[in-house]
Amino acid sequence: MKDHIRVIGIDDGPFVKGKKEKVLVVGTIFRGGDFMDGLVSCHVKQDGDDATDKIIDIINKCKFKPQLQIIFTDGVAVGGFNILDIRKLSEKTGLPVINIIRDYPDYEKFFEAMEKAGKTNHKKIIDNLEKPVKIKDVYVQFVNIPLEDVKEVLRITCTRSYVPEALRIAHLIASGVVDGESRGRA
Repeated sequence: MKDHIRVIGIDDGPFVKGKKEKVLVVGTIFRGGDFMDGLVSCHVKQDGDDATDKIIDIINKCKFKPQLQIIFTDGVAVGGFNILDIRKLSEKTGLPVINIIRDYPDYEKFFEAMEKAGKTNHKKIIDNLEKPVKIKDVYVQFVNIPLEDVKEVLRITCTRSYVPEALRIAHLIASGVVDGESRGRA
C-alpha cells in the first residue's frame, strides 16, 4: 500500500442539542497522513435521516473521487442521531469505509438515547455492523476492507495522533467554522 494513499475523513461540527438546526459536515481529502489536498462540506438535519445520502453525494461529486481509496468516519452518527449507514456509504461510493471510535461504545446507553429521540428504526443499521475492533488506542468498524489493510491504512494516515489526520483536520475545520475557534478532539 502506498504511503500517499488518498483518503477522506468525515466529521461534523458542533451543534446545540434540541435546536433542530442544520449541522455542518466536513470532509478533508488527504494523501496519507501528510498532505491535505481538498475539502468538501454539506449540511445535514440534526437528528435527521439525510446524512448518509448527503455524504454519498459530496464524495461522488468530488473532483478527487477517482483517486480516493478509503472513507474515514468519526462514529456512526453526525448531527446527533443522524445515523450513518456505512455499508450503504461503501456500496454507493464504491469505497471501503473505516469508522473510527475513540472509546468502546456503550450500546445499551446509546440505544436508550436513540429510543428517546424516536430513532428506533435506525437501530438495525448499527446492529448489522460488526462489533468494534481495537487497534492501538482506537476502535474501528470497517466495511469492504480486510483487517490487515485497515491496520496498514491506520499506520500510514495516523501521523500526529491515534486518529487519521484526515479526521483530525476535518474536526478542527468543522469546529473552527461553527464556533470561530477549534475545540475538542476528533
